[in-house]
Amino acid sequence: SSASRSQRVGFFFTGVPGSMVVTWTTFNKTESKVEYGLLGGRLFEMSAKGDATLFVDWGEEKRKMFIHRVSLTGLKPAASYAYHCGSDVGWSDVFFFTALNDSTSFSPRFALYGDLGNENPQSLARLQKETQLGMYDVILHIGDFAYDMHEDNARIGDEFMRQIQSIAAYVPYMTCPGNHEATYNFSNYRNRFSMPGNTESLWYSWNLGSAHIISLSTEVYFYLEFGLELLFKQYEWLRKDLEEANKPENRAVRPWIITMGHRPMYCSDDDQDDCTTFDSKVCKRQNPIPPGLEDLFYRYGVDLELWAHEHTYERLWPVYSDKVCNGSKEQPYVNPKAPVHIITGSAGCRERTDRFNPNPKDWSAFRSTDYGYTRMQVVNASHLYLEQVSDDEYGKVIDSIWVVKDKHGFSAWF
Repeated sequence: SSASRSQRVGFFFTGVPGSMVVTWTTFNKTESKVEYGLLGGRLFEMSAKGDATLFVDWGEEKRKMFIHRVSLTGLKPAASYAYHCGSDVGWSDVFFFTALNDSTSFSPRFALYGDLGNENPQSLARLQKETQLGMYDVILHIGDFAYDMHEDNARIGDEFMRQIQSIAAYVPYMTCPGNHEATYNFSNYRNRFSMPGNTESLWYSWNLGSAHIISLSTEVYFYLEFGLELLFKQYEWLRKDLEEANKPENRAVRPWIITMGHRPMYCSDDDQDDCTTFDSKVCKRQNPIPPGLEDLFYRYGVDLELWAHEHTYERLWPVYSDKVCNGSKEQPYVNPKAPVHIITGSAGCRERTDRFNPNPKDWSAFRSTDYGYTRMQVVNASHLYLEQVSDDEYGKVIDSIWVVKDKHGFSAWF
């Protein structure tokens, strides 16, 4: 019966080299099995078992679903596998994936965006095709899913997971929470995604190629009713994680530190949002109780900060404390004197795109209200490439930069 059919397959990197976790949902309690094999080899010659957790949505119907998680371990780096998941009651379609390359000289390619809804998901078709063509190693979804996952007793969440399956079943789909996930204390988000680090996907970090990537929740600054202690807990965790990443032996191997969080510190949109104010909550330099993140990220030499939330694309000049800190006049992103911020929240949702303030501050370098998404490649220890794709212009690249750094860390700012 369709009730027992597994659906909405998602695929997440566990943070442990050579392993991936496959997640899917059924409405009946069934076994959790993944059968897989090397692409071109014997189909399904290996199998792995996992378990299912019962998720009861908090809407009126109290809908029940079983969320299955199976870890595949011992995968050969950069090898491709075919797999399906389910149980003897019913199996999913066959999908394929490439295990992440664990070499530090690997140059991973990312697609990144936030604010993708299931009504008007403008960029989805292009992203699906490019993913299946093998253009990306990882997808970063920087908060705000489905609009909203809890709606219609979480059926909108189901529908969204089905929509992204044609991306998320093929490459690791890495996330962070946004404000649209807040209902019932982020329960749909915490149950449906499987990120590393045992914090119900709220914050975590992982390594890929020459980058150390940190995902965080900006929402701890806005939903204080869910507990102020989360804010301090995350801050403490961030500080420790950054300290560890900055140990000379670690920073030598993974010099790039990249953060992703939903609500930006800066933006020049015309909507009275937090990031339009000087010293926004996420920044918080003055009276830093509770402590904001700008000084912390600056102190530990974060190279690149990825944000969404504003339904636009904006690239900033290197900025700290509201001041432009370019590497030089001719080459602003060569040895920049502060972190580089990118805001990419125009993937497409029912709220449409936002308007910009006609008089942006000096730190605003490029802005577009086109629907679209960002591509990034961490090429090597010194070079990182970013470009913006406009879906309105049929996939045209409308902006691009190289960030080039001879050295990384706090001392690189001076």
